Amino acid sequence: MELLKPQDAARMINVSYPTIKQWIYQGKIRSVKTPGGHHRIPLSEVERFSGAKQKKRTASSKPSGLEAISGRNKLLGTVTDVRFEGLLAQVTIDIGGQTITSIITRDACEELKLKKGARAFALIKATEVMVIRG
Repeated sequence: MELLKPQDAARMINVSYPTIKQWIYQGKIRSVKTPGGHHRIPLSEVERFSGAKQKKRTASSKPSGLEAISGRNKLLGTVTDVRFEGLLAQVTIDIGGQTITSIITRDACEELKLKKGARAFALIKATEVMVIRG
C-alpha cells in the first residue's frame, strides 16, 4: 500500500493542504498515522477522491480524464442538492464551504449519477474572471 504525505495528496486531488487536514479530522478521507504521529494518506484514498487512478505520464503519453481538459479551474466538492425541472437539472456543489450552482441537462445529471452526497468536480472555464478583495 503506497502512502502519501498530506501535501502530496492535496496536490494530486487539487485541494489545499488545510483542506486535506480538515478532511482527515472530519473523517472524510482515511489516513494512517506513522509512529511519529504524522498522517499518511493511502493512494487508494487519493484515487477515490480524484475519481480516477493517477497515472505516471511520460513525455510522449497523452493526457486523459481531467488532465485532458484545457480548463485549469477544476474544483472537487460534494453535491448538496439536485433539482429537476423539465429537461434541466440544477446541481449545487459544496467546495470547501463555498457553493457553486450549475444548470446542466437532466440527461447529463442522470448519466453522471449526481445526487446528494456524491463527489463531483466543478470545472470553470471563463474568458474573464473578476477578483475583489474579501
